[in-house]
Amino acid sequence: MCGITGIISFTENGNKNLSKTAKANENLSLRGPDGGGVSYKNNCAFGHRRLSIIDTSDNASQPMTDPSGRYTITYNGEIFNFKELKKQYFSNKADWHSQSDTEVLLHLFILLKEKCLQLLSGFFAMAVYDKELNELFVARDRFGKKPLLYYADDNYLAFASEMKALLAYDLPKEIDYTVLLQYLQLNYVPQPHSILKGVKKLEPGHYMYVRNGEISVSSYYQLCWKNTERNKLSYEECEKKLVHLMDESVRKRLISDVPLGAFLSGGVDSSVVVALASRHTSHLNTFSIGYKDNPFFDETKYANLVAKKYGTNHTVFSLTNNDFLEHVDNILNYIDEPFADSSAIPVYILSYYTRKHVTVALSGDGGDEVFAGYNKHKAEWRMRQHNLLNSLVKAGGPIWKVLPQSRNNKLLNIFRQLNRFSEGARLNAKDRYWQWAGFQTKTEAMQMLTPAVRQQINESAYNANREHILRHLNGGNELEDFLATDMDLVLLSDMLVKVDMMSMANGLEIRSPFLDHEVVDFAFTLPTAYKIDGKMKKKIVQDAFRNYLPEEIYNRPKQGFEIPLLDWFRNELRSKITDELLNEKFVASQGIFEPSAVKQLTSQLFSKNPGDTHATIWALIVFQSWWKNYFTN
Repeated sequence: MCGITGIISFTENGNKNLSKTAKANENLSLRGPDGGGVSYKNNCAFGHRRLSIIDTSDNASQPMTDPSGRYTITYNGEIFNFKELKKQYFSNKADWHSQSDTEVLLHLFILLKEKCLQLLSGFFAMAVYDKELNELFVARDRFGKKPLLYYADDNYLAFASEMKALLAYDLPKEIDYTVLLQYLQLNYVPQPHSILKGVKKLEPGHYMYVRNGEISVSSYYQLCWKNTERNKLSYEECEKKLVHLMDESVRKRLISDVPLGAFLSGGVDSSVVVALASRHTSHLNTFSIGYKDNPFFDETKYANLVAKKYGTNHTVFSLTNNDFLEHVDNILNYIDEPFADSSAIPVYILSYYTRKHVTVALSGDGGDEVFAGYNKHKAEWRMRQHNLLNSLVKAGGPIWKVLPQSRNNKLLNIFRQLNRFSEGARLNAKDRYWQWAGFQTKTEAMQMLTPAVRQQINESAYNANREHILRHLNGGNELEDFLATDMDLVLLSDMLVKVDMMSMANGLEIRSPFLDHEVVDFAFTLPTAYKIDGKMKKKIVQDAFRNYLPEEIYNRPKQGFEIPLLDWFRNELRSKITDELLNEKFVASQGIFEPSAVKQLTSQLFSKNPGDTHATIWALIVFQSWWKNYFTN
């Protein structure tokens, strides 16, 4: 797990940017605190910042060049089956320089080129330069767990793990206001786009060749469920297979030459990971975060039950509001592209404290997207039943709309959910998904922008971006269409970005057993009824592991990994809104957001019926902080 960057030039002007690779690499130092290196070959330069996990010796340092001097690799990630691949493809090779997965990956590419990607079990972003052919190869893992941004013009192509590294190559900094509009709706930037014009993200399951200034991008993996024969095994047989696949996935992810542990939130997914990991190691470290001042969000009692059952070395970081607030500025300063999922704050803090004990942590990420674990999945399932209850909720729309709504109160959250369900019932599948995925409608988001900015929004590009995201929702009645869209949007651009960014800011590697491609591929062969029904979300996961987990874990509401933003904005962070980032004079001078719209939003935030305004306020704060860091300094 590391940070990578690189550049290949096409012209003399492009060659002037090669020397900037060192600065780009330095900008990734938090991702790789254990060392860094830069390599120059012809018109190509690679940078690498290292977080040592497997083979911590200098022999495994990168960029790494093969003995012939022809091929050089810079790589971020873990290949969990590298020992098996080494034995299978290189049984007669004795002159290994290291015991690393990097060296195996390099030689696999030399042998098989892009075909090697199909063999890899793990997560990665990688680049290989062929000095003889003057050819650059870049690839990203199946689900996009590791980031890979790139920029290309007539003079060069540059890539990096993070925007802050890419900006070191002095590329144009121009905001893409069409993408900003979608950011205001979703609270994050949907891939493969970025907030800056000209900067893209390589799509998951894709690879890129750069030959003679020509860029070609191809797919090597696609999630399959349409026209795929449904699994014919019985429910009980599928339960057993899921346990086997997850056990193998967890076992593979325990490989490490540095201290390893697991996040334990008290939810089903992380509890399953801990239960399985405990079968393969007798000294598992587990970590939870607690909310001293906000019991509504605290799940540590459930985590403690799991830790006790499996005898883990459990640590609870029980934190006050002040403990959380201490880190807010560090988080805002680290974010190099607007990202406003507020649960990034506890992920950062959990990573910060966990890193004091271990370098690698397992997590339950991906279980909800793959196996239908969110409330919106239950809502979508109910929506497709066309029963009397749906009609009654829909008819009650005018009532739900005027009732007070808030995520921070159980009853008010029910009113909020009823209102969103009622609104969604009036829409087709695509429009409903888009509304439920976001916090603002397109009209509301447009009203946040000044007339000058609105004129720069490309409607056809906006619609094309939206249609690309919603392409699976073609009017069929398969809930898998909904889940696949979550994989492409929510998992890729929200959940994985959040975990990668916040963990790597602290030099911590996160591994996600639910995102093993064999687990995901199996999940998308299952009948919908195996995942969700009228009584249970994530049904097969809960049933398959019922004997593994304490009974108290079941039959309780799902609690998101959230923080009390509303309380903070009304108290400790109020001045950041009123006097600093959303100050009316500053907003007006900036010329991006409509001051009257921002003022109206903040007024609602401080009212008795805040709704979801705190989420949009946070999106504005994050954007303003990013803008000040990258456009005024």
